Amino acid sequence: MPQIKEVLLELNLWWKEDFRVDFKDRAVYGRIRKFMALPQIIALTGLRRVGKTTLMLKIIEDMIKKGFDPKRILYFSFDEFREIEIRELIRQYQDIMGIDFGKEKGIMFLDEVQKLDNWENQLKAFYDGHKNIKVMISGSESLFIRKKTKETLAGRIFEFKIEPLSFREFLSFRNADLQPIGLYEAELKKLFGEFVLTLGFPEMAHVKDKEIIKKYVKEGIVEKVIYRDMPVFFRIKDISLMESLLNLLMEDPGQIIEISGLSKELKISRQALSKYLAYLEASFLIRKLYNFSTNRRKIERKLKKYYPALVSADLLFREDDFSRSKIFEWLVVSQLGAEFFWRDPYKNEVDVIIAGKKIIPIEVKYGKIDVKGLLAFMEKFKVDAGCVISYEKEEMLHIGGKTIAVMPAFKYFLTAD
Repeated sequence: MPQIKEVLLELNLWWKEDFRVDFKDRAVYGRIRKFMALPQIIALTGLRRVGKTTLMLKIIEDMIKKGFDPKRILYFSFDEFREIEIRELIRQYQDIMGIDFGKEKGIMFLDEVQKLDNWENQLKAFYDGHKNIKVMISGSESLFIRKKTKETLAGRIFEFKIEPLSFREFLSFRNADLQPIGLYEAELKKLFGEFVLTLGFPEMAHVKDKEIIKKYVKEGIVEKVIYRDMPVFFRIKDISLMESLLNLLMEDPGQIIEISGLSKELKISRQALSKYLAYLEASFLIRKLYNFSTNRRKIERKLKKYYPALVSADLLFREDDFSRSKIFEWLVVSQLGAEFFWRDPYKNEVDVIIAGKKIIPIEVKYGKIDVKGLLAFMEKFKVDAGCVISYEKEEMLHIGGKTIAVMPAFKYFLTAD
């Protein structure tokens, strides 16, 4: 294993030379920058390869441009160093620089911090003893799944979840400034089809080859999270079963899972299955949607729907309409950051319910437009306006005093707030 000093010199290039990072603007970046002046720790969480490290490096570049001393900026990744302590890292840094890191202002970036044993208590001790040092951390799993972590760092930390690319961000990565939308609808529709193939990963913005995408998903994301990351963070008895469960969801996104039935199918206990689903969710590999209700107590007891963070390459490249509709629904649900769907005892269903200041029901339709479920929801919950996100159709429907806007996905994601 390389020595810490060697790694520090390799990772912190700005100590010796000019530093530039290849960066395309991300919507979350502006939000993060606003918090840099505050004393609290900033935590970036999210799936592997969504761009957390690049955001850190961009902040470093910007701080140097503003005149911050580059030698007082420390970056370190714990991906291969799981036993080192933060105080030892600081000692090695101070040996290189010959300075006391705590006496003047400094910034410390700790990447993949969840790999570090007892990281939360180590970080708390450092934070409380070094008020001049701004700290940013990242983690490929939810850093706060454990109750004691929240308690340890209460009031000391702000979390930002880094999502995969939005369609608008994808266009920026492709240098596609196609305005006004009405003039470039054909081009935007084509690019939306290419966006699907990226699965939202920045490194895939220019990739269309099935073999590359398949290898990237399997070896670059799934196997690293399941076989490297999760065993460190969770006590899992059967890793291969965890992978089988994830593959099941990646092949058929949007399943309503009934725990008893699936546990029998997989030949594990209900408790074990519930834990495995929770672990996959905490690792950002799946998204859980709750069946919407205005009664919060009922929400937890009702059926839940699960979408994977990424689908299998085989499903992604199938050309039949059923598979394409599955992929389209998965992408739209993911892009919306959905938390709720709706299904009643009569099997009326709406794909996404946005429960903000206004309740907005959204149905996702790749082909034929069917608004039966939307109308049932709107009638039950006294909602006057709904939406259908389609693949290419656009119209305004007025039915029984209800208004339903039908809009193609590429346009919706470029015009919605």
